[in-house]
Amino acid sequence: MNVFSKTQLEKYADTLVWGLMTARTKPFKKYDNVLLRCDLEARELGELVHRKLVQRRFNVVVNFLPSPAIEKDFYQFSDDRQRAFLSPWDKEMYNNLNGYVFIHAPASLTHLKDIDTKRQSQVAIARKPLFAIRNKREENGQFAWTLCTYPTPELAKQARLSVKEYAAQIAKACYLNEPDPTRKWNQVYKQVTAIKKWLLGLNMDVIRTESASMDFEVTLGEKRRFLGISGHNIPSFEIFTSPDWRGTRGTYYANLPAFRGGNYVEKIRLEFKDGRAVKIAAAKGEDYVRKIMNTDKGASQLGEYSLTDRRFSKIDRFMADTLFDENHGGKHGNCHVAIGNAYTDTYTGDVSKLNEAAKKRLGYNDSAVHWDLINTEDKKVTATLKNGKKVTIYEKGQFKY
Repeated sequence: MNVFSKTQLEKYADTLVWGLMTARTKPFKKYDNVLLRCDLEARELGELVHRKLVQRRFNVVVNFLPSPAIEKDFYQFSDDRQRAFLSPWDKEMYNNLNGYVFIHAPASLTHLKDIDTKRQSQVAIARKPLFAIRNKREENGQFAWTLCTYPTPELAKQARLSVKEYAAQIAKACYLNEPDPTRKWNQVYKQVTAIKKWLLGLNMDVIRTESASMDFEVTLGEKRRFLGISGHNIPSFEIFTSPDWRGTRGTYYANLPAFRGGNYVEKIRLEFKDGRAVKIAAAKGEDYVRKIMNTDKGASQLGEYSLTDRRFSKIDRFMADTLFDENHGGKHGNCHVAIGNAYTDTYTGDVSKLNEAAKKRLGYNDSAVHWDLINTEDKKVTATLKNGKKVTIYEKGQFKY
């Protein structure tokens, strides 16, 4: 199915390469190793990205993801030992990987809905060492990643859009109708860099988010900075940090639904006390939410706090895809938090020197889970600075910068 014109596809591939190159803190070298993972439904875009990476003289490893039937069979028929298996060749590859591009194009969002959540959690826990390798290499400037979504009938159906409408949302969000999308991305990159610098200079202590459905506070923590529009994720408009999880309190509400692990969840409400979610509720999928938040100790604690400015993001529909939904612009922008694992690159010091003891002392959450929960209500975000002064940093869907 040709959902994009040839010109749009070329621009999309160019934008992904821009994302990968921008995300790298140290320059790539010729013959660096890049993994390209792609769902079969996005083969057309994957082939273009592969060509452009080869032309840049990267060594590209191509990996098409398993079909829904293969994935379901694994979870359904495997035993505990198989689900805990971590292949030695994966470890070898990740220890030598310099870049990673992922093209998400799911043929199904619900094929795992009848699979025991515990089985999915076992696999997530088993694969956690691979992410640790990846994170350490990224901290050392040896690795970078980016990802995107390609429209499929399943995504369109779950978002209650036609495939054509879904593709149009992607094209609008990723600036594929611009004469030069990468130039536009560079402009946004500079604008957001100024906002991040402003936020860092405020010297914030506590951030309070208020809307019709929530009153929620996070403690920023020591030596924290905000990140965003760094090349990771196409599109990405969020400006985010990983706060000190121990200072999370109040009620957070996700009014945007979500698909995860084959399950549909709606209207999640979490009440935090002393850093942990002590009350968990959802209009749909509550049992699943509870199971995920019981994966490990860190799964019921906060790993990320984020705000998206509606001036940058043109996404204004539910997309049934976290990448787009967490970057929702619309009328009011969005706030999202993630339960689970934190991003240690939000540390203002030398990230490569952060050991596990230091991460724990600074309140960086650790978990095999990372799940973004999105609120698109009109909201006011107020920061209490370390000198006691209160400043409104976000209102009516945009930063007050």
